[in-house]
Amino acid sequence: MQPLHPSAPGDKGSSPFWSYGAPALFILLWSGGFTALRAGIAYAEPITYLALRYGVVLAVLLPLFLVMRPPLPRRPAEWGHQVVIGILVQTLYFGLAYVAMRLGVSAGLQALILSLQPILVGFLAPVLVHERVGVVQWVGLSLGVLGAALVILTRSAVDATAATGILCSFGALLAMTAATLYEKRFGIAQHPVCSNLIQYGVGFAAVLPLAWTLEGMSVSWTGPMIAALFYLAVGNSLVSVTLLLAMIRRGEASRVSALFFLIPPTAALIAWFVIDETMPPLAWLGMGLAAAGVALAGRSAKRQP
Repeated sequence: MQPLHPSAPGDKGSSPFWSYGAPALFILLWSGGFTALRAGIAYAEPITYLALRYGVVLAVLLPLFLVMRPPLPRRPAEWGHQVVIGILVQTLYFGLAYVAMRLGVSAGLQALILSLQPILVGFLAPVLVHERVGVVQWVGLSLGVLGAALVILTRSAVDATAATGILCSFGALLAMTAATLYEKRFGIAQHPVCSNLIQYGVGFAAVLPLAWTLEGMSVSWTGPMIAALFYLAVGNSLVSVTLLLAMIRRGEASRVSALFFLIPPTAALIAWFVIDETMPPLAWLGMGLAAAGVALAGRSAKRQP
């Protein structure tokens, strides 16, 4: 996870061809990651699969780092900030999200819960980083929570395992929220290749011993497992983040934020087509309420100074 602090908006009058399709491609790649994860963890335990993903990402990033030679953090505090973000995002966020889906949380519900992160940041920002939350954002928060609750309640049976999975999803949500607020508080800024290399390295160092100790690193090497792993490592971890960074550096942060509310329904649709993961009709109403809440809160937030 690389903090994005564009120095100046891009030249809107000379947008390259790729920029027109970049937001939609980002949403599709990010949303498809939930289905890829669901498919992949059928062949490996969740933390083992996460360790494999980080191994592939590092195998791509390390040669890129050696070629580009971006500057490393200069002060111990800067290294410390990168380590904290690596623990919050690469270890806690993804670790809990992977475990949640292994425990039965659907791709659509997982995407929905995690999409509440911008609203939760807006809710906590006044206390932690002194940012104001308006009435419209409170309405957005309420709609988002109501929609998520409706999707959860429409599941025909929420047993103890599924309930534990939902708790893990909310734990992942809290971890990403903490990481975002930490970035807002300390204003971390590093070259994206350097930052991602450090943070994925921290995640890999944290999850590998857990996978070995708790899961025995047992993997069934099949075509679908490898394809899903490649998708998560390259499509999710590298291409999606690169597109996001490029768009925001061109001054299109609001355009990306406006599209984020499409991730939950897009993830649910992809899971429906690819792995036949269905959702009750009433759950789609909850998905719509939550999407409206995220969109409303995001639109209100970008109007504030």
